[in-house]
Amino acid sequence: MPQFIDQRQYAPATDRNREPIRAVLAEHLPATGTVLEIASGTGQHATYLAAQFAPRPWLPSDPNPIARDSIASWRAIAARDNLHAPLALDVTQPDWPQVVTDWQQQHADPTPKIRAIVNINMVHISPWAAGEGLFAGASQLLEPGDVLYLYGPFKQAGKHTAPSNAAFDRSLRSQNPAWGVRDLEAVCEVAHNTGFTLKEVVSMPANNLSVVFHAV
Repeated sequence: MPQFIDQRQYAPATDRNREPIRAVLAEHLPATGTVLEIASGTGQHATYLAAQFAPRPWLPSDPNPIARDSIASWRAIAARDNLHAPLALDVTQPDWPQVVTDWQQQHADPTPKIRAIVNINMVHISPWAAGEGLFAGASQLLEPGDVLYLYGPFKQAGKHTAPSNAAFDRSLRSQNPAWGVRDLEAVCEVAHNTGFTLKEVVSMPANNLSVVFHAV
């Protein structure tokens, strides 16, 4: 057998925010169906949440091969039957829903269809096109009543919710002008235009928000 190489990455913030995220998801995830996580990053959230929401299948994904290696290592160590191998997904590419559809067809029995999409800390650390692509693709995959969940910092009414978020926004834009903390109202407009309705906004620790949408 090939030797296991531990390629796990570690994000300290995950240990702080995973339980508040779990609590919100527990209120909103459908009772059945596969959960698709977009931009899973290190894989820590996927590993923790898959355990919390078993036996629901959890499908992580990321466009970055280094992140996928990290996810795969976390998955190997967790050894959870309901945590799938990570998909290579880039939501800025218009064909990303087809990648998911192909996966669903290959795993149709016994894996349930996707009923929820979870996206943690992506829309501010990516171009605006990533958020647009997320909603556009999700509208092709989800059926009425299915859930799309976002977590991260957002501006509300055009203003930052805390000085720390304003500083974070400046830091992001200095790294890449296409990044930045997004206006929640602008995100909701994209959601509405692609067939989603806002269900709930929940204030979270560290000046973040959980934003829950339903497909209509």
